[in-house]
Amino acid sequence: MSGRIPWLQLTVVSAGIMGVGYTLLRVIVPSPEETYNAMAPDLKRKVDENRRARLALEEGIKQQQNAQLDPESAKPVWADQRKQ
Repeated sequence: MSGRIPWLQLTVVSAGIMGVGYTLLRVIVPSPEETYNAMAPDLKRKVDENRRARLALEEGIKQQQNAQLDPESAKPVWADQRKQ
């Protein structure tokens, strides 16, 4: 019986290793708020500028998506009779 693998022991050890890893992750890695609060003021300003720029870009994308969902804009350009 040299080919048998102790599955229960392997499962328990693997679960223990994953549990220790998850616990270390939760204890050691700071939250995004803690990271932001630990930044220098000039870095905070840069982060805030980047956030505002990203939000403005996302708002522009949402407006474009909403404009494309308009049923009037779904017509092909050649079907518009006003341009003749």
